[in-house]
Parts: sequence; C-alpha cells; structure tokens
Amino acid sequence: MTDIIRLPDELGHQLRARREALGLSKSALAEKAGKVREVVYRLEAGEDTTVSSLLAVMGALGLVLRIERAGLPSASEVAARFLEEDDDAP
Repeated sequence: MTDIIRLPDELGHQLRARREALGLSKSALAEKAGKVREVVYRLEAGEDTTVSSLLAVMGALGLVLRIERAGLPSASEVAARFLEEDDDAP
C-alpha cells in the first residue's frame, strides 16, 4: 500500500481495501480501534472525522501516517480526477 493520497475519498478507498483484506467488518474494526462504527463509515466515505479517530483506525489496521513534502498535483493527475468524476455522473 504505497499509493499517494491527496483527497479524503482516496484515503477512504485505501482504508476500506485494507479492512477488507484483513477480513474485518466495519463493526469489528471500530471495536478494535476503540471507536464507534460511525467513525469507520465516515472515514471510508471520505467524510470529516477527527485526527485522533483516523489515527486510531489506522493503528487498528496496522497502518501509520507518514508526512512528506508533495507539492501540487500534476495536470495529468487533475485531469484524471475530473474524468473519474464525470464517469460517476448519472
């Protein structure tokens, strides 16, 4: 798991993939992290939550947060993101 994450929903997809790879339900992950199930739902949906909740869930998944200098997304990254959003439109 070495993807670059720039948006909350990208983080949510990674957290969900890790949870599923470990065979954990959302409830089981929440219990392991010492949080309510709603926290897991919010994180996986890319919604706002507290940093402490994020770190608790990541810890329960065996993950750590690493901060590194990134700069702005490239033009191709932005274009790809807009194409993904267009594909989701009804």
